[in-house]
Amino acid sequence: MAKPIGIFDSGVGGTSIWKEVEKMLPNEKTIYLADSANAPYGEKSKEEILRLSIKNTEYLLGQGCKIVLVACNTATTNAIDYLRSHYNVPFIGIEPAIKPAALHTKTKKVGVLATKGTLSSSLFHNTSKLFAEGITVLEQEGKGLVELIEAGKIQSEEIRTLLQGFLQPMLDQNIDCLVLGCTHYPYLMPVLKDILPEHINIIDSGEAVARQTKAVLERNKLLSGVAEPEHVFYTNADVDILKDLIDRPTAQVSYLDF
Repeated sequence: MAKPIGIFDSGVGGTSIWKEVEKMLPNEKTIYLADSANAPYGEKSKEEILRLSIKNTEYLLGQGCKIVLVACNTATTNAIDYLRSHYNVPFIGIEPAIKPAALHTKTKKVGVLATKGTLSSSLFHNTSKLFAEGITVLEQEGKGLVELIEAGKIQSEEIRTLLQGFLQPMLDQNIDCLVLGCTHYPYLMPVLKDILPEHINIIDSGEAVARQTKAVLERNKLLSGVAEPEHVFYTNADVDILKDLIDRPTAQVSYLDF
């Protein structure tokens, strides 16, 4: 029996990653865990992020998942090393796409919009140091954005006002690339494109993560060939917001108190 890909996030944002994985691996079953009751992880201590990541991982492994995708930048930067050393399945993590931004920028100015937990992590700083030599990386905490997305207020005036306040200082510094350092943020793409000048290149990690997931499954001989795979979603908050974002009538979406 084919085993599923397990995916967890601090909430609904990681469904942006799930969509890329499902597109690239259409014959794989998936189980998605949205820990929305504890969102955002970016405001929590490293110890609390680790505890929540362990809880999510153990639930997915208990469901027979063959690989775990940590679809949360904050959980990746704070917990993935521990998870990899303590559980005997492959783990795929998410980190801000500093490398492609550094390769594409012409002004040598790159903006990064992310949570506090990601921006303050050693993994983020090491990645910036490694790939952004000679590049000015302007960091901006997206405080309040995750909560509004989790509440289903993606097109709200509140979101627009916050984004304008976050982005204008970066634009004043002449960035030409904006890295979305949180898996919730791709859902803001319509608002971002409306606010930002056309020449700004908006970069997220979704497609690259899906490619890496496929490569790891191939390398470990874990690929499945299910004709009509099941996609199961659990949330410990509002089921309707999760349903609206995934927009897949055939998916099983349920409330789970975890």
